[in-house]
Amino acid sequence: MLRTSALLRTPTLLLASALLLTACGSSGADAKAQETSTAGYPVTLDNCGHKVTLKSAPKRAVSLNQGTTEILLSLGLADRMAGTATWTDPVMKGLENADASVPRLADNNPSFEKVLDAEPDFVTASFVSTLGKGGVAEREQFEKLGVPTYVSPSDCSAGKDNDSGGDGSRSEPLTLDAVYGEVRDLARAFGVEERGEKLVASLKQRVSTATAGLHASDVSLMYWFANSQSPYLAGCCGAPGAITRAVGAKNAFADTHDEWPQINWETVADRDPDVIVIGDLTRKQQTAETAQAKIRFLESNPATRNLTAVKKKRYVLLSGQAMNPTIRTIEGIEQVAAGLRDFGFAK
Repeated sequence: MLRTSALLRTPTLLLASALLLTACGSSGADAKAQETSTAGYPVTLDNCGHKVTLKSAPKRAVSLNQGTTEILLSLGLADRMAGTATWTDPVMKGLENADASVPRLADNNPSFEKVLDAEPDFVTASFVSTLGKGGVAEREQFEKLGVPTYVSPSDCSAGKDNDSGGDGSRSEPLTLDAVYGEVRDLARAFGVEERGEKLVASLKQRVSTATAGLHASDVSLMYWFANSQSPYLAGCCGAPGAITRAVGAKNAFADTHDEWPQINWETVADRDPDVIVIGDLTRKQQTAETAQAKIRFLESNPATRNLTAVKKKRYVLLSGQAMNPTIRTIEGIEQVAAGLRDFGFAK
């Protein structure tokens, strides 16, 4: 969310050299290892209008967004990653050691050249814009060099319009199936399908446990990602929508189909949400990024200090990644569900 010719020849030459070395050394144990590593390949994925073909399991993947990075790390693939980039939050709990073993190319978008320097054999991203015009590079630029690319299907699923401005809009609600589909796609790309199924099963169980017996149909939620002067609030149908449906509540801006529209505080006051879900970000791109700064603003600004949720301090704090369509969305469901129970809204 709130998302030269010599250089170009280098990866091609490196790939060619690797192929020659493989061909020359493919005997005995090396031949058996190579045969094992390529079993089940080539693999072809249908991805956001692209056919992505991998001739063998990636060994030097570069992940350009935190969401897809955390999936790869959760699948135990840190040893097959050559770099990560574009972080909004600390890495998911439990993945700290794995993350520390992978080079960080940049905290934000790296240059195309920086990615090429990592000699990738597979490039992934969470957003179409990351591998599109104005992003790191367009997918075709990597593919011309023989480097397959993959974009999270949650950002190009049915009904998602990425050309409508801002963070795009959705005519159809995002479902958690898109998140599970990304896990399965990446597991298949790396030849670790069993790990993928175990991860999906674990995520589904967490949702079931968090929402068991929870009924909050009369509760309205507002999701605030960033910016105090012209706040980015969640529309109906992105990751916050999936969280809201999972807990059985209502989104105060369910009539807005933009992913993250900027809505004035007077309109917020008119809607007067019961609970405010606050993005607790560590980046420094907008005003009021941290939860502490957001709460300070809410409780001091004349347009917001009399909101019901503010007066009763009904805040749920989420990481930025939990507000994006990633495996952290499950974390968002757990935390919002827990908050509703704590506020006495669970029936």
